[in-house]
Order: sequence, then structure tokens, then C-alpha cells
Amino acid sequence: MKYFQLDILSKGKKESIVLKAENKEEALNLAKLKKGGIIIKIQETSPPLEDRIKDIQDKIFSFLKEKKVKQDSLIAAIRQLAVMTNAGIPIYDALQEIANSSMDNALRDILKQVAEDINSGISLSESIENFKYQLGSLTVTMVKLGEQTGNMPEALMTLANILEEIRENILKFKKAIRYPLITLSAMAIAFVVLIMFVVPKFKSIFERFNAELPVPTKILLWLEHSFSTYGLQILIGIAIVVFTIMYFYKNNENFKYQIDKYLLKIYLIKDIIYYATLSRFTLVFTELVSSGIPVAEALDSAVAMVDNSYIKEKLDMVKVYVERGVSLTEAFKETELFENMIIQMIGAGETSGQMDSMMRKVSDYYRMKFNYILDNMSSYLEPILLTIIAALILLLALGIFLPMWDMAKAVKAR
Repeated sequence: MKYFQLDILSKGKKESIVLKAENKEEALNLAKLKKGGIIIKIQETSPPLEDRIKDIQDKIFSFLKEKKVKQDSLIAAIRQLAVMTNAGIPIYDALQEIANSSMDNALRDILKQVAEDINSGISLSESIENFKYQLGSLTVTMVKLGEQTGNMPEALMTLANILEEIRENILKFKKAIRYPLITLSAMAIAFVVLIMFVVPKFKSIFERFNAELPVPTKILLWLEHSFSTYGLQILIGIAIVVFTIMYFYKNNENFKYQIDKYLLKIYLIKDIIYYATLSRFTLVFTELVSSGIPVAEALDSAVAMVDNSYIKEKLDMVKVYVERGVSLTEAFKETELFENMIIQMIGAGETSGQMDSMMRKVSDYYRMKFNYILDNMSSYLEPILLTIIAALILLLALGIFLPMWDMAKAVKAR
């Protein structure tokens, strides 16, 4: 929807109004219905301040209240649907049964709506398309494939297997970072406790001597003053910053792109994102091509599964090159995302006509690299954790003991 400013001459008086409409014609019709008179001028304008504020409020409320379908529930529902359709149960009855037994409220509502759509004559793929955001583009693609081939149970089972593997990778990642997160959290809590309850006891001692304090001690005293005086404000500020980053990351494409691009420069994180993304992309692309979906459509669905905007932009180029008649091998090479060995493997598969089997090997390679990083996450993070621990202990030790040594020297001198 756009906003238009109209200058209207009515009953000898000129006035300006702002209307919301799809185009100028619609705005003109709305103005005639509401005001009548003679329209002197019409031009597109920016939204009024109150509309902009309302739009931001609506986005924030939708962001907070957004219902997401749990991956476990979706996979279970797809497997149930595959089994029931394979047994000859009508899709409408199967969807109603699965919806009634689902514990996920968001998924239950979606399944019931899809069942009602089918009952009114709409195809399963057309109905699922309305819930593309909640269920994913891969689900829409595989349902369409099932309808095209007439083998819906097999398409649904393949979909469930793909989602299951993606889910397992996510669980592996969460398990791998659990120990470092717990360690960092414990360190942060211990440091704050020491700052809040130990440092104040030494502060009164230091103040008696009115001596020049070393830099580490000044840092500790500044942290103690900040936490004790502005502790609540700091927590609120951190929460606001985190929420703001999350909000703009989800609602602002340019902000998300810059963050995603920056993440690919950070130690370890860049490797996790890179191999996880390419593992997911090649897995989905391989399964779709093996199922008989055209390369261009398979690329669309596989790229849609990519979360990182920077990598997604690179992979979007592949479809553009393929549609121009460039070979898949050259298209992948132009992205500069794939190693030379991978390009050679894809080229060999394309030349021999065994693209699906070669892409399966490529997918296995990226899965292996991703799993290797996760399995060795502790060894990668140990030096970082030890450095942080050593830095905090050194700060505490120097901040407390340096002035005490100075005071002891001063007492001896007397």
C-alpha cells in the first residue's frame, strides 16, 4: 500500500488530505467518495508519523506474539501423513486426525485450515503455499512433487528424512556449544559476585591511605561502582540492545545482510556457518534433483533453506547462470564458495550424467566437515576460555594485591 497527498477544491475552499491506496486511480476514487469536489493535484508521499508509529508497533507485537511450528512436531506430522496416505486414508481425514492429536497449537491450526481448504476443493499444494513461512518452502516443493508424480507418501517421507537430518545438525550444534556457554555464564556470575561483594571490602581499606591506586584497581573500583549504582539500568540496556538487534535482524534485510557478512569473518563461527549452510544446501538440492525436480526449481527450494543472507546471495547467482545456459559446474564455480575439489567432483558428475550421485558425495563431504568441527568444538574453544579466565583472574589479583603491596611498603618505611 502507498500513501498519496491530494489537494482538493471543495465549496470554494482548498484542503489537503492523505489517503492510503494501491495506486493513484484508487486514491482518486477514494477521494471522490469521501470529499467530492475538484482534485487539483495528487502525488505520492511518505506515511504520516502516526501511521509509521502504528506500523512499528504492529511489527513489534507480531514479533513478540509470533507462533512458530516446532520442528519435532512438523516432522512427526509429515511422517504420520505419509503413513496414512500410503494406507489409502483420504488426505482430509488424515489431516483432521493428525491435527486433533498434535500438541503444537500453531501446527494444529495450520493443519485444520489446510483440511478445510481441501474440503472446499483447493489442492494440498495450493493450501500449503499459504503457510510457506511457517512450514518452509521445502515442504511446499515436496508436496507439489508428490502431486505431480502421484506418489505423495514417498515425497512426504523424503521430506521428513531431510528435515530430520537438518534437525539433527541443529541439535548437534546446540550440544556442542552448551559446555562453552555454561562455562562463560559461570565465569560471568562469579566475576560479578566478586566485584559486588569482595571489592567493596577492600575499597574502604584503600580509601584510608589516600594513595595513588594502580590501573587494575581503578578498573575494579569503576566496575563495582557501575554495577552497584547502575546495575538495573545496565541489565535493561543490554536487554533493549539484544531485542533491537534481533528485531532489525529479522525485519531489515540490509541490517541482516551486514550482520551475516560480518559473522563470516569471526574465528570458528565462520567455519560453523559455512559448513552448516553448504551441508544443508547440498543435502536439499541433492534430494530434490534425485526425486526428479528440475534443476532450476531444486535450486530455488535449496537456496530458500539458506539462512545466511551473504551466502544466499552468492547461491542465488547459480540459478541465474543456469537459466542463461551456463553449466552447473561453471555456475557453482562463479560463486567462489566451493573448493576446487568440489568443483571438479560436480564437473565429473555433470559430464558422466551422474549428477545426483556425485552431489550426494559432495553433501556427505560437507556433512563430515561440519560434524568434525562440532566434535572438536571443545579443543577449538579451550584456548579462548583459558585466555578469558586468565585475564579475569589477573585483573582481580593485580587490582587487589598491588595496592596492598604498596601499603605494606609504606608501613615498613614508617
